[in-house]
Amino acid sequence: MVAFLLVVLLIAGTLNSYDAQSDFNKLPEPYRRGVELALEQVNSHAGVQNHFLFFKSLSTHDIDAGFGAKYLYHHFLLKPTRCHKGTTDANQNKCPFRNDRPLIDCGMCYKTFHGVIEEEPKPYIHCVHKPTLTKEMISKRINTCNKMSYSSGSASVLLVKGTE
Repeated sequence: MVAFLLVVLLIAGTLNSYDAQSDFNKLPEPYRRGVELALEQVNSHAGVQNHFLFFKSLSTHDIDAGFGAKYLYHHFLLKPTRCHKGTTDANQNKCPFRNDRPLIDCGMCYKTFHGVIEEEPKPYIHCVHKPTLTKEMISKRINTCNKMSYSSGSASVLLVKGTE
């Protein structure tokens, strides 16, 4: 009986990993580039010991500023893997997710021009372990992203209806 439950858990964990990879691949290219930028920042942080990978997208919002420019907001989760920090060419198949560590909640906003992330205004990336995320942090994310889009004279990124 215990062996059966163990097999079921292993299969469920494997399917969960494939779903996360599939969700990442389904993201539009500009959102994938944003996730990659956040992963680069998180995985290079001194306090991080495990390699993190994209887990799930919670919401996306965008506004078309015209002439090929867009402002994007993406709220997503990163999950630790069993691989150590610094692992190259990591994916869910090589580095399975851990379920004994907290997720990282990320909110980021950035400007793209023809799908490429612009350096100005500087992309705002805010990632924090989910248990420590506060309402004040969420408010700061929203205010920072709204200011970024307002500075260009366009509508607020978070006031535009996105995907939920």
